[in-house]
Amino acid sequence: MLFNGKTCYLRSLEVDDAEAMVQLLVRNRDYWAIYEPRHRDSYFTIAVQREKIRESIYQARENREYSLGIFEHETNRLIGHISMYSIKRLPFLSGLVGYSMDEAQIGKGIATEAVQLVVAFGFEQLRLHRIEAYVSPRNMGSIRVLQKAGFLNEGLLREFLYINGEWEDHFHFAMLESEF
Repeated sequence: MLFNGKTCYLRSLEVDDAEAMVQLLVRNRDYWAIYEPRHRDSYFTIAVQREKIRESIYQARENREYSLGIFEHETNRLIGHISMYSIKRLPFLSGLVGYSMDEAQIGKGIATEAVQLVVAFGFEQLRLHRIEAYVSPRNMGSIRVLQKAGFLNEGLLREFLYINGEWEDHFHFAMLESEF
């Protein structure tokens, strides 16, 4: 699976991407831990990432989840990760989008374009009716990404996620097929 944009391209992760994924994770370990749960050291190994990629390949075959790498055009370097997950069929026809961008690449519009590419996939190919995203109220960069991609804030989910020892509120963003 491959989606080309102007600033990046997305493609399904393959087992051979495990080493690049570990490098991305290690580079962003502290930065991503601000808004996501911290992982054990074993998470940052090629063996664990190979297994996660194998699982994502299986999930894609079952049409449950699509896990994609965000790559730079010029260098083909892995600079982020984006997923369409928790895909539900009727009566919902919905899915969630989640993404993480290399700290060195933020502010360049790459995450916004990656979200737009995944949203197009969700509405055009998966035939979803609704795509949702959760974001920390403190994560202003990610809020801007969702807003620029056309998502609307539908409200605050109080004490929604347990992250690094604390219950954290999250905004619930969504886009409907008719708004795409």
